[in-house]
Amino acid sequence: MNASQDNDREIQLSALVVIHNEEERIRDCLEGIKFCDEIVVVLDRCTDGSKSIVLEYTDRIVEGGWPIEGDRRNVGNDACRGEWILELDADERILPALAKEICMTVAHADADYYLLPVDNYIGKNRVRYGWGAQFGTGSVSRLCRKGVKRWGKERVHPKLHWKDGARRGHKLQNRLVHYVDDNISDMIRRFDSYTTARAKDLLDSGDIGTMPHNARRIISRFWRCFIGRKGYREGGYGFLIATFAALYPMVSHIKARYEADRLKP
Repeated sequence: MNASQDNDREIQLSALVVIHNEEERIRDCLEGIKFCDEIVVVLDRCTDGSKSIVLEYTDRIVEGGWPIEGDRRNVGNDACRGEWILELDADERILPALAKEICMTVAHADADYYLLPVDNYIGKNRVRYGWGAQFGTGSVSRLCRKGVKRWGKERVHPKLHWKDGARRGHKLQNRLVHYVDDNISDMIRRFDSYTTARAKDLLDSGDIGTMPHNARRIISRFWRCFIGRKGYREGGYGFLIATFAALYPMVSHIKARYEADRLKP
């Protein structure tokens, strides 16, 4: 890690970005967080030009390789020096209105972490409804006091573990922009990647579940996303999101059951 920035300067808000080969998207992400007191970037096994772009914005860099998503996020959080941490991915953007609201929230905080509502985009199409389960979310707990959360050991969508007594604040009004997929083919590729990672987690746990149990979950998960979270308002996109969310546990289970030899290290 480089740490040549002035250590005597008070740092209230750190921005943390964890990336793997994101030279096409990282600049736009970093441009939106220049309002923060420091920017910390974790480069996870990067082999492209990401580092040279990051160095235009910060020298607070952590480099290494972490197969487990939660591990690399925890390393990044530990490297931040601010009282508050704003955590982002390379495909997420902070617009000026949200930046202003974040600064106001931190300055007058009455809680330990806050939810950021999310506008998800598939290509140029904003898809606001239907997200949930393991295939997307409508809000994220990304603005937190340092030390109040730890990420779990899962490969994809690691669980959050909150410090005892940590208080959740209100949901901010302005939205984080998330360019989640470029197109429907990207959605399918992401589903394949997520279910493979989940299958590995199931194998590590020693309990891959059963097919009848996961079959029963298909209808309830689809209903929750398509009806409960109003995915029907998004037409075909909402149907696909609900379908992927519904099939996620079953496909993960089937991969763990029938492809264990391929998935195990």
